[in-house]
Amino acid sequence: MTKKKSLLLLILLLNMAVLLSCKSGAELSNKKPTINSKNSLEKPYVLLISLDGFRWDYVERFKPPHLSNFIKNGVRAESLIPSFPSKTFPNHYSIATGMYPDKHGIIGNSFYDYKKNLTYSIRDRVMVEDGTFYGGLPIWIQADKANMVSASYFFVGSEANIQNLSPTYFHKYDGSIKNDVRVAQAINWLQLPPKNRPHIITMYFSNMDDTGHSFGPNNDEELQKTLFALDKTLGTLFDGVKKSGLPVNIIIVSDHGMAPVSISNFIPTEIIKDDDLFLTIDNGALLNIHPKNKDQTEAIFQQLKAKETNFKVYKTINTPGFEYIPKNKNWGAIQIIPDNGYYFSSKRGIEYRKKNAETVVGVHGYHPDNKEMQGIFYANGPAFKKGYIIPSVKNIHIYPLMCKILGLDIPTNIDGRLTALENVLSNDK
Repeated sequence: MTKKKSLLLLILLLNMAVLLSCKSGAELSNKKPTINSKNSLEKPYVLLISLDGFRWDYVERFKPPHLSNFIKNGVRAESLIPSFPSKTFPNHYSIATGMYPDKHGIIGNSFYDYKKNLTYSIRDRVMVEDGTFYGGLPIWIQADKANMVSASYFFVGSEANIQNLSPTYFHKYDGSIKNDVRVAQAINWLQLPPKNRPHIITMYFSNMDDTGHSFGPNNDEELQKTLFALDKTLGTLFDGVKKSGLPVNIIIVSDHGMAPVSISNFIPTEIIKDDDLFLTIDNGALLNIHPKNKDQTEAIFQQLKAKETNFKVYKTINTPGFEYIPKNKNWGAIQIIPDNGYYFSSKRGIEYRKKNAETVVGVHGYHPDNKEMQGIFYANGPAFKKGYIIPSVKNIHIYPLMCKILGLDIPTNIDGRLTALENVLSNDK
């Protein structure tokens, strides 16, 4: 092929990419977008859906019709066990990478980064989109390395330029975007020409988390109202997938569950803080303590231990909740964990809740063994068995399962293992 013809072909591909981007309403990750290789064209499809804050028992309690039917004809785990701490960003990214937070680096919704000498926060858009915070190979990057098109609607990490890559199509987070718009986009992606059609799509819905936080996980009236509206939206998505005629495998997960806490049991973080001696990073159910002078760590530990009231102080290596020996320096030297039924917040935050006449709210972040912290794993599609139930499973094992279905290599350095979930796959080949 001559240089002139090669240039014309490149221009044609870029013009097509711009057209497809406009049609889908999504941003393109690279100057030259990924196009499915011949091998990728032959692979099935995976649609990974996250229902933030969806506790393990909600479907059994409220029996939403579309989700109930989805589960009846597919696979479900008794619960999905989050990684510690059971917070949104760490666990979404553990699902996306198959790694514990200690390894992938997103150890909290907020955390101090020693290399950058700054505090990461999910409320800071610049940091959220900075790929240098994110370790591992999220599923969309693993797909890209195999020349497989990917897409994402708001999944944690998908907005960041990780190793100079993002999903082929993605949207920057905007919580005001209605669920039906997100669903329409996913269906449109499945209608793209085969070379441009994503084989892995990740999606995110926050409704159950929003309601759980505002009203607590025991307010049946509010939870059911939110759940049935969400269920209707998912029903539309299921119908759209079915009409596509494509071999789409749908996996539905949540990052964590939810526990009720009385406002009277909120602990002011100010009783812990001592800005002269250490930095305090507040994640509600976990405080990271970073001594400013390493030589004072033991003295600070003893000082904090003497204050223990409705909370416990641990050296990081001895902190309950970790499934491993924590090695990431960004945890800090000391961890403080509130007792069950208690939660840390600023005085300002507590007063705000009291002024709004809040009495009980929903929170998370506690030990993963706490059943209230556990979420959901449901799956349905040609790759999965039907009417199959498995015991509770850790969320790190979802990544190798997705790789298996998509025919992608499974990285050797992840924490998840295919053997933990391989039995959910159908024997029909």
